[in-house]
Amino acid sequence: QDDCSEFRSRFEAGGRLDCTRENAPVRDASGKQHTNKCLMCAEKLKKEAQRGGGSVQRNKLPAPERTNQVRCS
Repeated sequence: QDDCSEFRSRFEAGGRLDCTRENAPVRDASGKQHTNKCLMCAEKLKKEAQRGGGSVQRNKLPAPERTNQVRCS
């Protein structure tokens, strides 16, 4: 079960998830405590994006399309 599924659609390709700062402590699977669920998921999704896993790369072009782009000045 994905405990961060509600935040995936709000996660930006640049590795950002806007969260509020309400104090509602939660612990992740490793036992680390976070201020709230959104901040926990922001950290989790950012790590996934850095590893290149999951659906968080939905806004990135496939490798062949990236290499064929031409820069316009």
